[in-house]
Amino acid sequence: MEIYPGIEMIDLALYVRKHKTLIIADLHIGFEEALAKQGVLVPRFQYKDMIDRLEQIFAKVKPKTVVLNGDLKHEFGGISRQEWKETMRLFDYLSRKCEEIIVVKGNHDPNIGPITAKKQVRVVGELVLDDIAIVHGDAPPKAKVKIILMGHEHPAISLREKGRVEKFKCFIKGKYTKSVLLVQPSFNPCVEGTDVSQGKVLSPLIKNIRDFEVFVVDDVRKKTLYFGKIKNLL
Repeated sequence: MEIYPGIEMIDLALYVRKHKTLIIADLHIGFEEALAKQGVLVPRFQYKDMIDRLEQIFAKVKPKTVVLNGDLKHEFGGISRQEWKETMRLFDYLSRKCEEIIVVKGNHDPNIGPITAKKQVRVVGELVLDDIAIVHGDAPPKAKVKIILMGHEHPAISLREKGRVEKFKCFIKGKYTKSVLLVQPSFNPCVEGTDVSQGKVLSPLIKNIRDFEVFVVDDVRKKTLYFGKIKNLL
């Protein structure tokens, strides 16, 4: 399903057809180890689940480039054992699926250099593809473009039916100044996301969120469903 002409939503990823570029946001590798340090023990399944989802995506598209859009790792400070091990494995996996891997640096990635240098992965502050800027979303892009693709916000929405409330990851689409703004959900299965219907946002790029359109990712039916504007869901 297209969220914008030439830009397709595939599971939790975006695919820019013209450039054969797949964008994945907010993997937060090492999240389980960070929880363990806080005394919260959870099964370490996130890496396997992410690879399983990627396998389904790569069965549909054959990208030339894979962009990891910010917060590749979870820890703000040093590199944890889990972050080092699983990021190395991820780079090895992706290198078999595409010609180039590019990391757009996020706010959780101040110390990503030792990992990316080990596998000679290019790191950028933002990536421009013609009239598209791919940024993490914690700061506005420097380039003046028609379309902005970002992560950072981890959008999700809570849907209510007969007293039951269930949260779904979603894409949202709106405006930033004169640009179309497309926000994609976190690829990490442990990161549920922030309910955008509550009106609280992290990114300085998101204004008037009630006017944004919502595209819900339905894991059961393996579809992305259009739900209209946020203000109409309240």
